[in-house]
Amino acid sequence: MSAATPSTPAPGQPGPTIGGRATARALCVLAPNPSPMTLDGTNTWIVAEPGSPLAVVIDPGPLDEGHLAHVAATAERAGLRIALTLLTHGHPDHADGAARFAELTRTSVRALDPALRLGDEGLVAGDTVTTGGLELRVVATPGHTADSLSFHLPADGAVLTGDTVLGRGTTVVAHPEGRLGDYLDSLRRLQALTTEGGVDTILPGHGPVLADARGAVEFYLAHRAHRLAQVETAVEAGLRTPAEVVAHVYADVDRTLWPAAELSVLAQLDYLREHGLIDTP
Repeated sequence: MSAATPSTPAPGQPGPTIGGRATARALCVLAPNPSPMTLDGTNTWIVAEPGSPLAVVIDPGPLDEGHLAHVAATAERAGLRIALTLLTHGHPDHADGAARFAELTRTSVRALDPALRLGDEGLVAGDTVTTGGLELRVVATPGHTADSLSFHLPADGAVLTGDTVLGRGTTVVAHPEGRLGDYLDSLRRLQALTTEGGVDTILPGHGPVLADARGAVEFYLAHRAHRLAQVETAVEAGLRTPAEVVAHVYADVDRTLWPAAELSVLAQLDYLREHGLIDTP
């Protein structure tokens, strides 16, 4: 499953390039899997405390031997030994390469979903991952998927968001696993990090770094409210099937992306029913 649906770009002063050094502790290696849904490709993150020889890799990406070898080589050139692999969620463009990467680097894989773990430790909200002096705080951000996590990097005032917030466009709420209510709660949790937790930078799973984290999250919340109102209006106008709603609400979107948009519409219809706003079956 991929991530992005087109929309007005989120604010946040995105960088001119994708890949390379993003913060004092975070280095991006771009996977060679570009598509309309994965944007420029998956951002694999190498994160390490300055001066430490140990690094954490977040989202090794697809099962692409060249990419996995490139990530390992990039860390080595930076004088780093990869000590741990983390996953934001289990979609193939983020996680399919994890087992092979763990084999190459002799690391464990930690994730929320037990099926994705290699080793004895998983991840849950509230955990703090400490490796070589680095501190990453685990933030539950379900909605895109049930197992979606973000990683707060307080020393850099940054958060690694996987597919919860992208560097460009907006993300799919991947029904039936993804739920809109959960997603809105996750966005509010990220919003609190930008207003109370010192986060000013988003390091996304796809697309460029966003330097205005608060503006980006507020844009996402406004966008979701707007889309939800559009879907509710479409249903009130007599449109009943998800396909009919997509054709109306996403009429200006490339049709190749309509199947992904339909997943988000299904999630929105569920949300509207759960809140008593529509009564469609």
